[in-house]
Amino acid sequence: MSTPDERALQADLSKPSFRLGEAEKRWSLIKVEWPYLFVAVTASDGQSFTLRFNCSGYPATPPTAGPWDMTRNAVLASALWPRSRSGGRVAAVFNPSWKDGTALYLPCDRVSLTGHDNWLREMPSKIWRPSVGIVHYLELVHELLNCRDYSPSARAAA
Repeated sequence: MSTPDERALQADLSKPSFRLGEAEKRWSLIKVEWPYLFVAVTASDGQSFTLRFNCSGYPATPPTAGPWDMTRNAVLASALWPRSRSGGRVAAVFNPSWKDGTALYLPCDRVSLTGHDNWLREMPSKIWRPSVGIVHYLELVHELLNCRDYSPSARAAA
């Protein structure tokens, strides 16, 4: 039997906003293994990056996510993480050293928000919004993977 947080996530995954992102190939649902959600987000070069979300407590508690290697069932090797062209926001968000690669450095991530109370004032549009749900997090990641600062992973660029 599913829990209230799992039912809330499943409801969000069936909403038009999530399904539109899939139809537009911005992201694709891989699977849900409660409390984990696996979604591949597409970058501007066509490469996709799988994120493993821990959604326990969803949606009242924001999820936390990091790049994931589905084959190894482990955090994605740092050589495969997206890079930054200019040392900008992509490098800050996709930092394999931050929390051992288990969390993206984003205001909507529950792990990263801890200790960053200034983000509530400085980046209110990027703070987790339960009413928007998982699409909010995915849109922020998709935007980063499709901005001018994005560069393919070191291994993909080789």
